Amino acid sequence: MNGQLNWFKGGLLLGAAFLLAVAFVKPIGVSTQFVIADGIVWNLFSDTVIQKDSENKSGYSSPNAYLNKSGGKYAGSVANPINYSFVFVIAMVLGALLSSRLGGPRPTVPDRTAPEVWRKRFGDNPTLRYVTVFFAGVLVLFGARLAGGCTSGHMMSGMMQTSLSGYLFAAGAFAAAVPAAVLVYKRN
Repeated sequence: MNGQLNWFKGGLLLGAAFLLAVAFVKPIGVSTQFVIADGIVWNLFSDTVIQKDSENKSGYSSPNAYLNKSGGKYAGSVANPINYSFVFVIAMVLGALLSSRLGGPRPTVPDRTAPEVWRKRFGDNPTLRYVTVFFAGVLVLFGARLAGGCTSGHMMSGMMQTSLSGYLFAAGAFAAAVPAAVLVYKRN
């Protein structure tokens, strides 16, 4: 019962965080911040990535079409990364670290390498697990950018705003995820 109560409390807190963000700032979405982080690193090594441009809405432009879209919005975020969205992503990482230090869930020693369902299907090889997870993450991030946003932006924030596209995205995500999980883990 205690484990069930924890996920329930966590769900309520997550819902409250999304509601407050949508009501007072803007909808939550984080995948774009990976693009901004890439742009920041790229900008460290090249002085041509971001230029001041008074004709663009953001005041910045880029020869990179993605960074330059929406009136140089992303180019402006690369030039001035300390904004709500970027700080939100950093706070997510710091919040997870803080939770783990203040008594968050502690995985068993074998679960630190891979969850039990993975070990039953694929064994205890940590290299296989890490390589698989890395490439799965790359695939998810690629899909998020291809779709113009991630699950937090499309599904969670979108559904909270009663956006039809949010509900369609959620249905599509589960329609793909459930068969993929059954295929990978060979479960009934």
